[in-house]
Amino acid sequence: MPRPCKQRRVRGYPISSYFKPNGIPKRDLEEIILTNEEFEAIRLKDYEDLEQIECAKQMEISQTTFHRIITIARKKVSDAIINGKAIKIN
Repeated sequence: MPRPCKQRRVRGYPISSYFKPNGIPKRDLEEIILTNEEFEAIRLKDYEDLEQIECAKQMEISQTTFHRIITIARKKVSDAIINGKAIKIN
């Protein structure tokens, strides 16, 4: 049986939770789901420009877990930008 997921601390929430390419109807777009913890990882590392260790401390997780989360989040965002997909933040 897998280990239960530890609760992560998320302090920043987006003002808008949906982003889509301009000029394409929403019904024609594929959606990428970005979790709140992935959003928080991007906010801390890329927007606040904190070191990875400090980001992990603020989210109350290990540095390796933070690295895994930020890698997945960046992959999702880059996929959405490159392939013209919508981003929904849950």
